[in-house]
Amino acid sequence: MSGLEQFKCPACGGSVEFNPGTQKMKCPYCDSEFDVEAIKELNSKESRNQEDNVSWEAAGGQWQEGETESMRVYVCESCAGEIIGDENLGSTTCPYCGNKVVMKGQFSGDLKPDYVIPFKLDKKQAMSNFEKFVTERKYVPKTFKSEKHIEEIKGVYVPFWLFDGDADGEMSFDAEKKKSWIEGDYECTETERYNVTRSGNVTFKNIPVDGSEKLADDLMESIEPFHFKDAVDFETAYLAGYLADKYDVDDKASEARANERIKYSVEEALGNTVKGYSSVDSRSSSISIKGGKAKYALYPVWLLSATYKGTAYTFAMNGQTGKFAGDLPVDNMGLCKYFGVSALVWTALLYGGCMLIKFLV
Repeated sequence: MSGLEQFKCPACGGSVEFNPGTQKMKCPYCDSEFDVEAIKELNSKESRNQEDNVSWEAAGGQWQEGETESMRVYVCESCAGEIIGDENLGSTTCPYCGNKVVMKGQFSGDLKPDYVIPFKLDKKQAMSNFEKFVTERKYVPKTFKSEKHIEEIKGVYVPFWLFDGDADGEMSFDAEKKKSWIEGDYECTETERYNVTRSGNVTFKNIPVDGSEKLADDLMESIEPFHFKDAVDFETAYLAGYLADKYDVDDKASEARANERIKYSVEEALGNTVKGYSSVDSRSSSISIKGGKAKYALYPVWLLSATYKGTAYTFAMNGQTGKFAGDLPVDNMGLCKYFGVSALVWTALLYGGCMLIKFLV
C-alpha cells in the first residue's frame, strides 16, 4: 500500500474519495463507486505487494515505506494546530480556529492508527443537524438563527487512545434510614445509621481519550459515544476527501484522563447498588486498575466554525451517530426578559393566586 495518490478511479483516472453514505470509494468526476477492498485490487500490483508486509502493533503501528509519500502536514498560523491531508488538499483554513493553514511539509514519524471508524454522515447532514441544534435552543439571538454564520465545515478524523483494563473497587458509605410518626402532640423521628461497604470488579473496553490538545475534552466527550463495532483496520483510503488530525498528546499522557473516567464509572456503579436508605453519602473510595492496554484509533468528527459579533464558535458533530455539541451565543436581552417574567410569576405565587391567574392570561 503506497500513498493516497494510489487511489485513482479505474474508469476515468480521477482521485476517488470515501463516501460516508454508501461506505464506498466514489469518483467525483464520473460517479463510479468501488468497495474499499476492490479499489485496492484495481490499483497497482506494487500496492498489493506492499500491503502484505503491514504489521500491526498495540497503540499504533509503524508506517510502511512509501505509505506516506503523498501525505502532507499542514500547520495553522494562529493556533499551531497540525492536520494531515493529501498533496492536493484544497483547504486553506484551520478547522479549529478558522485561520490560515499553510503546508509544513511531507508527513513523517508518529504512530500509525490501529483502527478507524469511517464517516457515516456527510457534510449536508452536519449542516442540517447544526440548524436543528440552533433552532431547539432558547435565548440564541434571532440574527444568529436567521443568518448564515457557518464559515467552515470540515470532516476530520480525530485521534483517540482507547484503553482496556480491569478495575477493582471498594467503597464505604454513611447511610441513614429515617422513620417519622405522630404521637399525641409530638412528631417523632427515629434515625438509624449504617456503615455500608461495597466492592466489585469492572472490565472496561475502549475507553476513549482524545489525543488532540486543540480539541477540548469536554467537547469531544459531549458527542460520545462512538460505537467501536463499526471500527475497521486502518487504511489510508478512508482519509481520502477528509482531514486527519495529528495527535499531539500520546497514550502515556492520556492515561490520567482514562483513569479518571474509569474511577468515576466504578464509583457510580458501586454507588448505584446502595439502595433502600433515606440518604447516602460516600465516605471513602479505593480504585485500582490493572491489565491496562492502549489502542490508537481515528474517529470521525465534523467540525463547524462560526463567527458572531467578533467571537469565534466551534461546534462538533459525531460523524458516526450525528450527536451535536458546542457553545452558542446568548441573547442577553431575551434572557433578562425571561428572568424578569420568572420573578413576576414567583411574586404572584407568593402573594396571591388571583395575580398569578391574571398575569398568565
